[in-house]
Amino acid sequence: MGVIEVLRIAYCVQALRNTQYETRFNCGEKMKFDDWLQTIPSEITTDALWQMTLYRQALFLGEPGWYDATKLLSDRRTIRLSDQLYRAAGKISSNIAEGYSKASGKDQPRFYEYALGSAREARDWYYKGRHILGEEVFQHRSRLLVPIIRQLLNLSPHHRGHKIAEESTPYELYPLDQLLQNVPMPTDAQHAIRNTQ
Repeated sequence: MGVIEVLRIAYCVQALRNTQYETRFNCGEKMKFDDWLQTIPSEITTDALWQMTLYRQALFLGEPGWYDATKLLSDRRTIRLSDQLYRAAGKISSNIAEGYSKASGKDQPRFYEYALGSAREARDWYYKGRHILGEEVFQHRSRLLVPIIRQLLNLSPHHRGHKIAEESTPYELYPLDQLLQNVPMPTDAQHAIRNTQ
């Protein structure tokens, strides 16, 4: 039995274990940031890091990212892509958390730069997975990453003392409240249509 078969079996077992929350979003229902906030344990929300808007946004991205990676895992062509996507999306908030916790003037900006690299990597993987996830999901995640990338571009030079060596990129900002309250989820119908074409 190869790696792909093992991963497909693992996906099927996970699908059987889905909670009502997971099943609801796998069927295409929209996720809301305010509902997600209610699920965050106090061990996280009482930490000083939670006051950082950038961290909350990056941590939230991991939530739909879980469902997106699960959706990609269901198609043999994107099994490896699902792992890469979830790692990149998850590393954004974890690198912000680690950087926030560093006292050294050199360590802190380095982790913010790692988070920036992970944010851009996640956007790249979302683009490559759009054939399975759907254009709406890709557009939403890409737009949700824009304020994260912009904040990280501004945060790194602030802590490091100099700008990151790149030309200024004009990012179009989308209404964040709309992006956080109407999070499209990948649907089984879109997946089925694409597999039959």
